[in-house]
Amino acid sequence: MHIPRTMSTQHPDNVRSPFFATNSVLGDEDEVKEAFYAFSHLKIKEQLWDFEGKEVDSSVVRKLLSGYETFFRSKQLGKDVFLTYRVPNPDVEKNEGKILLETLESIPRSFDLARTFYEKDGAPLDIAPIFEVAVPMVTHAKAVSRIAMYYKKFVAGKGNQIIDEQTNKTVASWIGEFFPKSLRVIPLLEDKESLLNADKIVEEFVKEQKIEDHQRVWLARSDPALNYGSAATVLIEKIALQRLHHLSEKISVPLFPILGCGSAPFRGNFKPTNVEANMKAYPSVQTFTLQSAFKYDYEEGVVQNAVQKIEETKTKKPLVVDEEKLLLIIEKLAHAYQQQMTLLAPIINDFSIHIPKRRKRKLHIGLFGYARKHTSHEQEHIHLPRAIPFCASLYSLGLPPELLGLHVLTQKDIEVMAHAYPSFEQDFKDAAQLLNEDNLSVFPNEIIKQIKAASELFPFEIKREHQKITSIILKEWKTKNPVLTENIERAGWVRGFLG
Repeated sequence: MHIPRTMSTQHPDNVRSPFFATNSVLGDEDEVKEAFYAFSHLKIKEQLWDFEGKEVDSSVVRKLLSGYETFFRSKQLGKDVFLTYRVPNPDVEKNEGKILLETLESIPRSFDLARTFYEKDGAPLDIAPIFEVAVPMVTHAKAVSRIAMYYKKFVAGKGNQIIDEQTNKTVASWIGEFFPKSLRVIPLLEDKESLLNADKIVEEFVKEQKIEDHQRVWLARSDPALNYGSAATVLIEKIALQRLHHLSEKISVPLFPILGCGSAPFRGNFKPTNVEANMKAYPSVQTFTLQSAFKYDYEEGVVQNAVQKIEETKTKKPLVVDEEKLLLIIEKLAHAYQQQMTLLAPIINDFSIHIPKRRKRKLHIGLFGYARKHTSHEQEHIHLPRAIPFCASLYSLGLPPELLGLHVLTQKDIEVMAHAYPSFEQDFKDAAQLLNEDNLSVFPNEIIKQIKAASELFPFEIKREHQKITSIILKEWKTKNPVLTENIERAGWVRGFLG
């Protein structure tokens, strides 16, 4: 049993375009090349293939095997390198429900393609190239078990159906068996309640499906930060990881957490230059997501070394945290952050339309849930852009989003956080260096006061080059200068990520 330590994803947080891209906005064929590049050059073990929210190519297995035959003859897909589908959650994305079914139906066909490809090499023919999918926005165990059961009963299970009652001929005897017979499903937990109930959701699913060998669990990092603030999200993750560890010991089933982290401090501060710090901060996380900025905004050798470090490092038990104390701090931080969002949302939404695109996405805004609703109970009408343009907007205006909500922290709070979140001060400094106090005048007075209070938590040095560009960006935004997007990209180059 090999559970990858690294997962390449298609999150569009990069500034630089990869060398294989036909233009700055990656399309279907580029993403096939990206999967091969991740496997062959960067030595990443797993590639996420996203069917949620983007135009995607369901024939990816065929294109990989036929387009890069030499590589995949030596590295078997499903055994040496892994392709994992991210599928829509029909409980939340009703209009994408049929995409889920289409995706599941394609899995046996991919199995047949791979078996035909590998049978001439004497490779194991029972290895499925696709045997696992991730489902987002999970809030209850049924969201996971329904997908597993649908596949087992209505995709693989259709082989047992009688197609000709006179001869008793089954579908399988007519067109062949359906493999794999079952499908692993990874729950992706994205809101506070679900993250804090990760152990309960996973326990119910594991028991219902009678899983005994292992189960993966994906903890989101970006969307919770968008809803509750960055620091609160880290504390939520620490509690979730501790509870999952306790559950694993209780039910004697190994649980392998995935952490969905990006390069921006707000989205995880996970860069090729600081992977050791992140592995120390999250010692029990089995799989780290390597998003586009991680892969393309650093020199290839630096990325390769970082991937190797992650792959060679063994997991450990999670940090022991005081859940009761952390929960009080989480509520305080989240409440302060959400109050600030009521004031900042109009500015962010107005500015975010200027953030350059990096991936082809379907038109999902609003109707299909991709302008996800802010989860504050007080202000349910607030809408924000996705996490990457949200971050890119605030960084470009000189307001690091990590500082939001921090003004309510007391010295005692910081002392409590120090053990559970030992990298808090460094994450703060990495973010605060992007502050441009001269630009704060564009924000409401209440925000200005709160940001100045938050900026006094720890000493830090301003990144002057970034400050200079963000001053230019603000002037260009006010005057509707057409070179605004170009300077947004320039600021991203200085940061090492778009958003």
